[in-house]
Amino acid sequence: QVQLVESGGGLVQAGGSLRLSCAASGSIRSINAMGWYRQAPGKQRELVAAITSGGTTNYADSVKGRFTISRDNAENTVYLQLNSLKPEDTAVYYCNAEIRHIVIANYWGQGTQVTVSS
Repeated sequence: QVQLVESGGGLVQAGGSLRLSCAASGSIRSINAMGWYRQAPGKQRELVAAITSGGTTNYADSVKGRFTISRDNAENTVYLQLNSLKPEDTAVYYCNAEIRHIVIANYWGQGTQVTVSS
């Protein structure tokens, strides 16, 4: 059994910052890529940022320069630092990870709400 548990969402004013965390637990042999997605009301889920096991990152154009993804491989945890937040960043943020348990599979967290007020 593998679980991803997110934390760190909340309500913040425009220009503010938040830090999201996502910890993977269970019978984990290894973790490949980890990432953050978001889904705003009435919109499709979209990739925000991703990071490989070696630390290579990529970002959606809309968050480049404002968000930073990082991971702690020893703790099986991925982070997303959100700076200079805008109202359009309001969404449910989901953690995703490619994890080798018995076979490699994709896992999702339960989601954490980020609300940015103008």
